[in-house]
Amino acid sequence: MVESPDTSGADKSRQWFETWFNHPLYLEVYSHRDQDEAALCIRTILSLTGLELKDPASLAVLDIACGAGRHALELARLGYCVTGNDLSPFLLEEARKEALNCRLQLELTCCDMRHIPVGGLFDLVVQLFTSFGYFDVKEDDQMVLNKVYGALKSGGWYVLDLINPIYLAHNLVSETQRTVGDLLLLEERAFDEDKITKTITITHPLGERLTFSESVRLYSREIIVGMLQSEGFSLTGIAGNYQGDPYMENDSPRMMIFCRKP
Repeated sequence: MVESPDTSGADKSRQWFETWFNHPLYLEVYSHRDQDEAALCIRTILSLTGLELKDPASLAVLDIACGAGRHALELARLGYCVTGNDLSPFLLEEARKEALNCRLQLELTCCDMRHIPVGGLFDLVVQLFTSFGYFDVKEDDQMVLNKVYGALKSGGWYVLDLINPIYLAHNLVSETQRTVGDLLLLEERAFDEDKITKTITITHPLGERLTFSESVRLYSREIIVGMLQSEGFSLTGIAGNYQGDPYMENDSPRMMIFCRKP
């Protein structure tokens, strides 16, 4: 058999996240991120914020970069008034179909996270599964924090879920291979200045190959907390994983930052 030439799944004129998150194979590559993990994450957030003690129907929640809606659907299942926002029409349509299938109320909006509407509408904004740090310049990340601050009610919560860069530096696996269905996935990871990049090569059984890239800016605890405080947020705590264990600089895989708008 003659192997097909490499083809790239990326449109060079667009940002990586515009292309990759709108491709059907994205959900297959991350199919191991399941609803049980999302439910655990949401339970932790509601517990640590104390929002589990309030009437869900009285609280408005915004899920930024909601993707196919794992976390937004869990919040809707619990009775919260949920808006999911994402830039990918494909992923939003998947979320819409799942909400319809589960008979859940879920509002969905499609826009760049730098342009989410402000107006003090939400009691809780969540931004989960490393959905921050996508842009070419740090000022755009700061713009997202500014928009979140404006979207929250006074006293509202913001939960920002990031990779812990210190843990990642000590535990980075530069290359892995795995199969999903009949697809072979090669994932190559490397540090690029202040970013972590991942190149994903997907090989079909007949030899066709597609390549996608991800690139996320990494933030230290000190820098991201400073960015949040510069917008007016008050830090309340940092969890180190989805179970809600306290953040440990060298040992925690995540930095789930909990803060409030005064």
